[in-house]
Amino acid sequence: MDSTTCELGVLIVDDDFRVARLHAAIVSAMQGFTVVGQAGTIAEARAELAAAPRGTIDLALLDVYLPDGSGIDLVAEFPCDSFVVGAETDSEAVRLATRYGALTYLIKPFDDTELARRLAGYQRYRALLSEGNICQRRVDDALAAIRFGTARRDRPQQTSPTEERILALFTEAGTSLFADDVSEAIGIAPPTARRHLAQLVSAGRLKMTLQYGGTGRPRQEYHLDTGQ
Repeated sequence: MDSTTCELGVLIVDDDFRVARLHAAIVSAMQGFTVVGQAGTIAEARAELAAAPRGTIDLALLDVYLPDGSGIDLVAEFPCDSFVVGAETDSEAVRLATRYGALTYLIKPFDDTELARRLAGYQRYRALLSEGNICQRRVDDALAAIRFGTARRDRPQQTSPTEERILALFTEAGTSLFADDVSEAIGIAPPTARRHLAQLVSAGRLKMTLQYGGTGRPRQEYHLDTGQ
């Protein structure tokens, strides 16, 4: 799949409707992703998977503690990629999840940017592994994208001239901008601005938070990632 042109479908499995709604908002705000279903139990998750047209669920965000079992058990069962997203901190749970095939394990609570960064990394992972035969470097970069949300940490980070111009907009402390602000300031189309902003979030240069309005999708607000 060419993840730059096709939206990646995400199934959210969490029995806390507030957490599920927050994760859905983050997924929906990310360019190239769409929420295709939500479930609060293992049984509901299986029903969502069975009802969805084949190939429409690319990624499942799985909570660990569910009313009728552990979301980790779904990792091996589901025919899609999975992130385990839960409050379980036991090391055996992490080993079990990775043994079953989870691409990453996120421990709650975490900020909006962390999930957005991992989603951006997953998008890059899919793009890098979209060809039939690949070289070792592409394999390494794909796996690093899942782990870090960016290119391998042992390589210097590179930004395009457009991304350097975007970063220059955030030189003053406390600057926060929406994608439309960046689009207007740089003179690029809004979808292009969002794509570059997502890359800068993935690379750890910017942070993203969601701002909720009265209706519609929440807006993504960007500011410098100071590591705090």
